[in-house]
Amino acid sequence: MVVATVGLSIVAFLAIIAGTFFGAGTDNGFSQGIWPTVFVLPLIGLPIGLILILVLLVISARRRSRENRR
Repeated sequence: MVVATVGLSIVAFLAIIAGTFFGAGTDNGFSQGIWPTVFVLPLIGLPIGLILILVLLVISARRRSRENRR
């Protein structure tokens, strides 16, 4: 889930960069079609990815501490 969330956000960043390069942003073009979703995706996806990484770290640490106690 972490890889998919962060990967999709990175793809969205690259799409924004490519869209800007190819002129999709001229004449308010980024406010139409799928572009608003592409712009919001990294704003939501990257914090969720960070939270998922932290949860994975905590779960892994708890599992290791339980195994070491046995």
